[in-house]
Amino acid sequence: MATDDQQLEIPPFFVCPISLDIMKDPVTVPTGITYERDFIEKWVFAQKNQTCPVTKLPLSVNVDLTPNHTLRRLIQSWCSINVSRGVERFPTPKPLASKSQISKLLHDHNSKSADEQIKCLKKLKSIAAISDANKRCIETAGGAEFAASLITLEDSSELVVEDEYVGASDEALSMLHLLQLSDPFLKSLATNEFITALTRIMRDGCYDSRVYAVMILKSITEVANTTQMAGLKPEFFTEIVQLLKDEVTPKATRAGLHVLINVSPVGRSRVKAVEAGAVRVLIDMLLDSSEKRVCEMVLTVLDQLCQCAEGRAEVLCHGAGVAIVSKKILRVSKVGSERASRVLHSLAKYSGSPAVLHEMMEAGVVAKLCLVLQVDSGARTKERAREILKMHAITWKNSKCLPLALLSSYPRS
Repeated sequence: MATDDQQLEIPPFFVCPISLDIMKDPVTVPTGITYERDFIEKWVFAQKNQTCPVTKLPLSVNVDLTPNHTLRRLIQSWCSINVSRGVERFPTPKPLASKSQISKLLHDHNSKSADEQIKCLKKLKSIAAISDANKRCIETAGGAEFAASLITLEDSSELVVEDEYVGASDEALSMLHLLQLSDPFLKSLATNEFITALTRIMRDGCYDSRVYAVMILKSITEVANTTQMAGLKPEFFTEIVQLLKDEVTPKATRAGLHVLINVSPVGRSRVKAVEAGAVRVLIDMLLDSSEKRVCEMVLTVLDQLCQCAEGRAEVLCHGAGVAIVSKKILRVSKVGSERASRVLHSLAKYSGSPAVLHEMMEAGVVAKLCLVLQVDSGARTKERAREILKMHAITWKNSKCLPLALLSSYPRS
């Protein structure tokens, strides 16, 4: 926005106080500060911050963003005056949706055919795409609830009569994903009925719907309480594990891992995940993947599953389980090393039979743990390695499999 020989001076009150870009759609929050709409919407709705970036005063989840028409007109006028200096005049922003507009749209299509409902959902999606404020408006006006009802409807007896609801369900699923739902609404979706519907979609749905289903499940499990997660059915874990096995998309894989991380702190959920074959699939993922974030997440889930006897038994039953977990130490990240060391600690502490200890020696686990003590591997990883080595020093310290170069690092008991 400047000529080659002269820097164009922008009036400071035309600039968003945080992003430092010239504002095109200025809005004022209840604290009195004016921001660019895109910035403050992302700050509040997408990033879920609840304070004003400048004043640090609290903002509600459904904060009112009041258009600052006077400032916008001043900026547009200034742009027009400086057109010769390379400044482009931006158009007037599209008007935002109103709650009454959304309510009327829902009322007009709620009892219509599935084709009409799909048209309604597509119209809602186009409105939602304009701004985050529109997404919040659609949710508060009942649009998200309408979409959720179509998803659960597919599991009802009405599906036998009208197969076209299947198409409406797919469209509803994509709209829910687009809306970036608020935490309170996500908590309301953590019901047996809705999660069962998403489980079925992960099993029978089309390519895109399977991805949307697991992404929504990720969001639900992030905010749901322990009681809501304790009653998850075995089929839920079966389909999450199958989705990981199918490698639908990298995004779906990460979402599926997030779901397992979110639900595995519940003891019964760990056992159900293990029974669904999660451990074998996770170890196979470690063998095949070198992506840092995926490996960290896989090791996090394995650490949680090894908190139960069934999980530890499955790791030991996999021919490469102990070896690949050990191999990831010092090769992924400090987080990955810490998670892997926790898995080995669980195996050594609770499943340290003579056969297991021999396998850990043969697989190079003991040598790797000695190496951890010699390098910068993180304080927690180093301390856990020391604990494991001390735990079975009588068995390991004088083993011929331990390289002499590492023997000096073996901790004294």
